[in-house]
Amino acid sequence: MPAEYPDEFKQRIIRRYEKGESIKNLSQELNIAQSTIYHWRKVYCSIQTPQHTYTPKEFDAISRKLKKLEHEKEIIQLSGFLEKVPLKTKLSTLEELYKTKENPYSVYELCEALGVARGTFYNHILRRADRSEYKREQKELMLKVQQIFDDSSQRFGAEKIRIILAESGIHVSKKRVVAIMQELDLHSVRPDAKKQFKKRQQYRKQNLLERQFGAEHPNQIWVSDITYFKVNGYWLYFCMILDLFSRKIVGWRVSRNASTTLVTTTFRNAYRERGEPKGLTFHSDRGKQYTSGAFMELLQKCGTKQSFSATGQPHDNAVAETFFATFKKEEAYHREYTSEQSFRRSVEQYITFYNETRPHRTLKYKTPQAFEDEYFSKKQCSNSDPAKK
Repeated sequence: MPAEYPDEFKQRIIRRYEKGESIKNLSQELNIAQSTIYHWRKVYCSIQTPQHTYTPKEFDAISRKLKKLEHEKEIIQLSGFLEKVPLKTKLSTLEELYKTKENPYSVYELCEALGVARGTFYNHILRRADRSEYKREQKELMLKVQQIFDDSSQRFGAEKIRIILAESGIHVSKKRVVAIMQELDLHSVRPDAKKQFKKRQQYRKQNLLERQFGAEHPNQIWVSDITYFKVNGYWLYFCMILDLFSRKIVGWRVSRNASTTLVTTTFRNAYRERGEPKGLTFHSDRGKQYTSGAFMELLQKCGTKQSFSATGQPHDNAVAETFFATFKKEEAYHREYTSEQSFRRSVEQYITFYNETRPHRTLKYKTPQAFEDEYFSKKQCSNSDPAKK
């Protein structure tokens, strides 16, 4: 019967072997068969790597785990799952993992895992950094343009502002200054200022509605207004356009800037979606967005008459004011907005509810959408009935 040796003895012999002694010499010295020592070597001989030394048992466990991971990777590849994930989603996930404070993975490992080229990921990171830097510079430039414009008592145009910026070491094109002034709704003194003043004064005197808030058909009279809401320390501006016939919201937009662009974009979208109606009247208060030259010119191009409330008379635009009061009472005051996106989503959902679900007393408790549908249905029947022609 073979002799039994303790594990500690076996390991000590293998350590001597690892230090350079031959199995033959160890066999002769200890009177142990060479085959036995060869068996001990297989069991107890350590496996060394640049980072760690493993026992055969540990190495076998690692090998099994590696094989399992390889199989899992093959399954994911064969399923084609990663190919179905949009690149944008992959890049966002990679960026989030990459920026984690205790991220233990290299860029190579992260990109390899999600099947994204490292060059693509680096370009994504650089573009994000460039955009952030541009936004920061643009914000600072807008503040400087506003300051120069205000210091000139609103006299300086884009070229003079560009020159003053250049003198302070900020070199930008006139075109960029013009774009910023348009965004901020800044209008300098112009050669035809008197003519434009008289033109605006003429428009301001017109109140075509005189508090008669009715219409005979859709797209005859639209009313509009802007309200604001504070979210996370900054103001959001909500512009809407309402059709007086059906009380339907036909256009809306949310922005961080109460600029002319907010109003012009809202009108353009509504005008296009409603089929570019003819003979339209547009009513609002006298806010600078509605009395701006850019917006008035837009309405003129569309053949739209413009009507204004009298100064300090909110009841002249009562329907628009009432909608905003209803929106705040039924929706906004019940929400805790955490971002511009959450506020915009709330507005969108409420307008859908208001147009399609909420009955309106003025419409004999029909919804705005149902009231319009009924009108067009009757009109179609009337047009198709020969007896009524």
